[in-house]
Amino acid sequence: MSIRKRTPRAGNLPVEIDDACLRAWPLPAPGDDADKEERGRLLVIAGSREIAGAALLSATAAFRAGAGKVLVATARSIAPSLSIAVPEARVVGLDETAAGGLVVGDALFERSVDAMLIGPGLMDRQATVELVASALEHAGAATVVLDALAMEIVRERPRAPHGRMLVTPHAGELAHLSGADKGAIEADPLAAARAACAQWRAGVVLKGATTIVAADDGRAWRHAGGNAGLAVSGSGDVLAGLIAGLAARRVPPEQAAVFGVALHARAGERRAAQVGDIGFLPREIAGEVPRLMQELASAAR
Repeated sequence: MSIRKRTPRAGNLPVEIDDACLRAWPLPAPGDDADKEERGRLLVIAGSREIAGAALLSATAAFRAGAGKVLVATARSIAPSLSIAVPEARVVGLDETAAGGLVVGDALFERSVDAMLIGPGLMDRQATVELVASALEHAGAATVVLDALAMEIVRERPRAPHGRMLVTPHAGELAHLSGADKGAIEADPLAAARAACAQWRAGVVLKGATTIVAADDGRAWRHAGGNAGLAVSGSGDVLAGLIAGLAARRVPPEQAAVFGVALHARAGERRAAQVGDIGFLPREIAGEVPRLMQELASAAR
């Protein structure tokens, strides 16, 4: 199978995430005879007894992005219902702390995976930091996408020892994690994202009306688009799932982030056209993604 690859390069200015960027940097396409193993394995550690839906949204989005196999590790109290809600995934239940966090042993990481997504819907900061630290130690060559509470690891270990990590804050979260002023971050998101990359040695997806994807080698991408309907609880869980699902397909972390951001925004635009600018549900967004990926792949040929 021949795959055309072209990685955009950026100097001081970010690359605009538009049709030209996406078509010149196509996602790898599985062959007609590819099985689920070739499409990659993803471990999703997400959800809690109070925020079970986050695991559902992120795992479903990962499948919609093309991941072949998804293992969801979640709170034991919600695992049975989640396994029914996402019948395509294997779901394992983990012990819970008194504060609703997850207790993870080394056995969870004995399975070989191509990517991990950690954070959507997790509770108990200290338990989550310990969980992420253990995951990073076992990640190997897997891409690790950190979202929500899982990002707290960078406050305690600002240079986490993993070379394929993506952190996905919005401006308020980045201000909390980095100690920078939120207003300054919003005034210059490119500089803020690059500073976080340098501090954490990780890729950064700084979410907002204008989203910046920054790699720790200095490259950066800028996306302006989407709509107000995406600014709703659960939308970030879908975005994290899309990025992780693409990473599971062995797409480089920065490309997974760029395409995840673009697909999320475009899917929101399509739902807005069908339903209205606000009021569509995050659970509806991922369903638009397969057709969007197909259209981009056809245009790139």
